[in-house]
Parts: sequence; C-alpha cells; structure tokens
Amino acid sequence: MKKLLAAGIICFAFVLSHAQIVKVIVKDKKTSLRGLSVVSDKVVWVSGSNGTVGKSEDGGDTWNWYTVKGFEKTDFRDIEAFDDKTAVIMGVAEPAYILKTVDGGDNWKVVFQNNNKGMFLDAMEFWNEMSGIVIGDPINNKVFVARTFDGGSTWRNIPPQNYPVADSGEACFASSGTNIVALSLQEPVFVTGGLRSRMFIRDRRIDMPIIQGTETTGANSVGVKGHKKKKTIIVVGGDFKTADSTTKNCVITTDLGASFTTPAVPPHGYRSCVIYLDKDNWLTCGLNGVDYSTDNGSNWNWISKEDFHVCKKAKKGKAVFFAGAGKIGKLVQ
Repeated sequence: MKKLLAAGIICFAFVLSHAQIVKVIVKDKKTSLRGLSVVSDKVVWVSGSNGTVGKSEDGGDTWNWYTVKGFEKTDFRDIEAFDDKTAVIMGVAEPAYILKTVDGGDNWKVVFQNNNKGMFLDAMEFWNEMSGIVIGDPINNKVFVARTFDGGSTWRNIPPQNYPVADSGEACFASSGTNIVALSLQEPVFVTGGLRSRMFIRDRRIDMPIIQGTETTGANSVGVKGHKKKKTIIVVGGDFKTADSTTKNCVITTDLGASFTTPAVPPHGYRSCVIYLDKDNWLTCGLNGVDYSTDNGSNWNWISKEDFHVCKKAKKGKAVFFAGAGKIGKLVQ
C-alpha cells in the first residue's frame, strides 16, 4: 500500500509539471535575446544583440521592436522594466553602457558609461523601483559593483576597496542577467563560474559542489525562495560547451551556503537561468530545453526541448515568459 501511495504521489507530480507547456510566440528574430523583464501579465520587455529592444503590452500577442539609435552593435544582455514606459538596459562591454527610457523605448539616455579596458557588465538586479545593483567581471581580481538609488537614472561605483575579491579565472556569466538576485530587502547574492565557481553573500565567499575548472563551466544563475529566516537557494549552470551534460549542473542550499545538496533528478542539461515560481515550484531553462520542479529542485522534469537563455515570472501577476536565440516563449497550461 505504501509503495502504491508513493508511486501515486510521484505520478501526480509528473502529470502536474507536464501540464505546463512552453509555447513559442515569437521566432526568427535576427538577434540573441538574453534580457527579459516581465512587469505584469500584459507588459513584457526583452533586450538583446544588435541594439535590440522589444516590448509587448498585451501579454505577448503583439510586439513593438526598437533598435537603439547609436547602439546598433551593442549587446544589451539585461533589462529591468518598471512599467510600459520606463526601462533600463545594460550594454555589456568596452565601453559598457546602461541606458534608460521613460517614453516606452522611443528615446534612450545614457546613464552609465565605463571605458576601462576589460570592463564587462554581467547582470542587474533591482530591489524595487528605486534601488538597484549591477555587477561586472573582475578586473585585477576584483568584481565590479555599482549601485543606483533613483531607478537607474544615475549610478555610482561602490568604493574599490569594497569590491568582492575573485580568484584568477573566476568570473560571472552574462548568460541571462540572473547571476545576481535579491536575497533580502537590503542585500543580494551572486554566483561566479570559470576556473572556480562560488556564491557571494556579503563578505562570505562560499564554495559550491557545482562543475568548475574551465572557462566554460560553473554557475550561471541563482534563484531565491523564502522569507527572512528560511530560504531555499537554487543555483544552476554546467558547461555551455556540452549542452546535454547533467554533471553537477544544479545545487541547492537551505542554510545560506553552510551546506549544499544536489537533485535526485537534475535538470536535463546545461542551464543558464533558474527562477522561483510559487509554492514549491521552480523553472529552469538552457540550450537544450526547459525543466520544471514541483519539489524545490529535488526532481526536475523536462517539459520542453525549446532552447532559451532566460525565463522570468511577472512581478505583478502569474505570467511566465522565455527569451532566447531569436525567439520568445510563454508558459501555458
């Protein structure tokens, strides 16, 4: 009887996750989309290579596309939007830029520029409509960090002596704009990859049992569930040169990095983004598809073989969108 009950529970979880379907709603765009911000069930922004920004105001049914004037060759790998008029985009490298629009994408103002050799921005995170952070690859083994407190209109580097210290060959992957997320109302958590892959929380640099040791391995994304005293943190990554490998591509901690566990059934390949949805439900995507977990990451079900770089849930709503190489997807039931 116990075996039948356990089998029934597993079957129910399997059916529940597979009720989720990824529908491709935009395809064949001549750009790689890695930036995604879902404001609500209706308002969605994306950004990518070739100076591209896209916006939908009807839940993805129709899209307006923009090429930011003067930035036609810029790769905008992250975007943070606050409504249908206001958004901030991040251009990654040499020089690195952050731009802001307040008129729905018709015009953009440069609000940050860094011409330093080796500068490469990786991801932004906002706690609210005013307070945000951006991180960049280490220069001289120090991770670049800048902050904004006015909705991205101005940015200020933190004091260089406070930059997090990285090891040689350790960096951040600008694969989905999600290697840094809010951990609490005041602090973030971010993850690194490469020759060494770690989790950074304030002054703590925490080793993780995730694949690492080469330039293409390590953590790509971190997701957080929970309240002040109890949190679940899931980190995904892998080796982006071996899209189907499941070796050490996901780790889980419920004690802020004091210990880690690995899934019984891991995501089914390299994964560049992981997000918390609701209850015990999580989503992760990568080069060979999308996985869904109903048990806080212990088991992952492969629900789609569509490749995407990033997935996000609506800040105000339930809609979930994906963005990838020339396409946009939506989670439907």
